[in-house]
Amino acid sequence: MYYIGIDLGTSAVKLLLMDSEGKIVNMVSKEYPLSFPQPGWSEQNPIDWYEQSVAGMKELLQGQDASKVAGISFGGQMHGLVILDEQDNVIRPAILWNDGRTGEETDYLNNEIGREKLSQYTANIAFPGFTAPKILWVKKHEPENFAKIAKIMLPKDYLAYRLSGVHCTDVSDASGMLLFDVKNRTWSREMCEICDVKPEWLAKVYESYEKVGTVLPSVAKELGIPETTIVAAGAGDNAAAAVGTGTVGDGACNISLGTSGTVFISSKSFGVDKYNALHSFDHADGTYHLMGCMLSAASCNKWWMDEIIGTKEYAKEQENITALGENHVYFLPYLMGERSPHNNPNARGTFIGMTMDNTRADMTQAVLEGVAFGLRDSIEVARSLGVAPDRTKICGGGAKSPLWQKIIANVMNMKVDILEVEEGPSLGGAMLAAVAAGEYASVEEIAAKVVRVKKTVEPDPELVAKYEKRYQVFKQLYPACKPLYELM
Repeated sequence: MYYIGIDLGTSAVKLLLMDSEGKIVNMVSKEYPLSFPQPGWSEQNPIDWYEQSVAGMKELLQGQDASKVAGISFGGQMHGLVILDEQDNVIRPAILWNDGRTGEETDYLNNEIGREKLSQYTANIAFPGFTAPKILWVKKHEPENFAKIAKIMLPKDYLAYRLSGVHCTDVSDASGMLLFDVKNRTWSREMCEICDVKPEWLAKVYESYEKVGTVLPSVAKELGIPETTIVAAGAGDNAAAAVGTGTVGDGACNISLGTSGTVFISSKSFGVDKYNALHSFDHADGTYHLMGCMLSAASCNKWWMDEIIGTKEYAKEQENITALGENHVYFLPYLMGERSPHNNPNARGTFIGMTMDNTRADMTQAVLEGVAFGLRDSIEVARSLGVAPDRTKICGGGAKSPLWQKIIANVMNMKVDILEVEEGPSLGGAMLAAVAAGEYASVEEIAAKVVRVKKTVEPDPELVAKYEKRYQVFKQLYPACKPLYELM
């Protein structure tokens, strides 16, 4: 049988066709517009998501036996606000995760409602990208649209609705709305009251691997797939990517070195750190996860290479870096402010410790190490909660660098597993569909079958000791610089 995984991203939808054994049969990508109506705003038309997803599935199935498609599921951009009227028509363009218009609403939630209450109700505090502040923004600035609301949805859930006719969401994506009681996997009555959200506006919540329905007859006919094709709830993009990398079960870890950077740790136990430095969300495998998110990771290296030293020869620039753990130049990787663990939009990228004898290679090394140290900050918060994985998967564009792999292994003092195949949320979505269709008994079972490690980078005790000393210096730099950032 075949399973379709749909990764609904910010710039494009990526679709993947997987067979029962986990082999990738075909992949397709379709782009759609991104709108910036005002500085700091970011919107998309949900209709574009659906139309390009359908066009992508048609292309994905060309030359394939479409009658073998047994399930469809999703990984999707989180936090976006999609609002529908009583006829299920889209009321206004979706306000996306990277939209920055909700500063006042975020401050209101964190400071007037209070972080302690938010954490008690949802296990998290408010961020401008989260869904709840967006709802408050619409209520204040677009009361005519707020009055029309009959359903509030997340981006991937709009796709699920258009394919199945079911208003649904999953626990992992709902966790990022600030309307969801993460610990108890249900909507928060208190947060709904605070945000003036009627319970009937919210979709039914499923586990990520659960069947929500089957494709509508019209959809089955258009795509040439069986009407029995299951639609599974799917997951938020990070949780779906974690499934695709086998980061499931208790204490599994994945580090992503993409444009942004994430530390994702799955846990069978619910936990929240006292400063809410990490996100505490439900996981797509039925457990929980902690997630630290850096706003700039591989993008720091891209900025340094492309804009500052003017080269595309990334690997060549790393060839001269040999004295690991001995660099006295430090880089704070806050080029776009920072989320985890500092939650400070005013933080800035900073070099410190340069002397006349420093080289270009020293500076490049400092950038790579600074990102690794920043990610370790999130690992340390997890360790303070008793969650201490001894190995991690690694993914994203930066993970292709053997040098960066080695730095991560020794900064974290963790074994780093490199995967044979890494296709992120689209693969995770297809795997969730296979579980929903009964092909596999659990997410852990299919992960054990599909995800394969091609090599492991082991930490070196001597390097670990050197980097431990360097990290103890690094973690003092942000507190020292923080007062200066407020003046910039």
